[in-house]
Amino acid sequence: MITPGRGAGGAGRGERAGQAAAMILECHARIRAFLATARRIAEARGVPDAQVAEAAAAVGRYFTVALPLHAEDEEGSIRPRLQGRDEAIDHALALMAEEHLAHQATVRALATACAELAANPRRLPILARPLLASVAWLEGHFDEHLGGEEAVIIPAMERLLTPEEDAAVVVEMRARRNRS
Repeated sequence: MITPGRGAGGAGRGERAGQAAAMILECHARIRAFLATARRIAEARGVPDAQVAEAAAAVGRYFTVALPLHAEDEEGSIRPRLQGRDEAIDHALALMAEEHLAHQATVRALATACAELAANPRRLPILARPLLASVAWLEGHFDEHLGGEEAVIIPAMERLLTPEEDAAVVVEMRARRNRS
């Protein structure tokens, strides 16, 4: 059985300091979960077409809708508030932005394969190999990318953002999701 990835819970928790960092970590958990679902799709054999289609649609939706919002959160809300506070943080922020660009083509390939599978799950034998190649590349990329953010940027958010800045990031993140 292929079940669409879910991550940790959403942003509905009570307001508290460091909530923006917690929300980013929840997004990271969802990225990992949806990559795992994409791998299960690519490796699936003998799974009903409806399950393949449903899981592929969910993965495609995540990587075309939610992942770009996550990148906007980091680059539009977090980066401006942390930029210029510390040389190591600035380096991590610049690397983060470069890596966001670097993974776009492979994310598009994964999303395209998933859209094709959602429309015609019987194409799985043909699309399994390219889907698996995209998943493998993204798993390696995101392992390093998310790990770097979790080692430098998340602790910087928790340490340097004032409660007001943290609350503003949360409001901006929620507004992005409400507009999409």
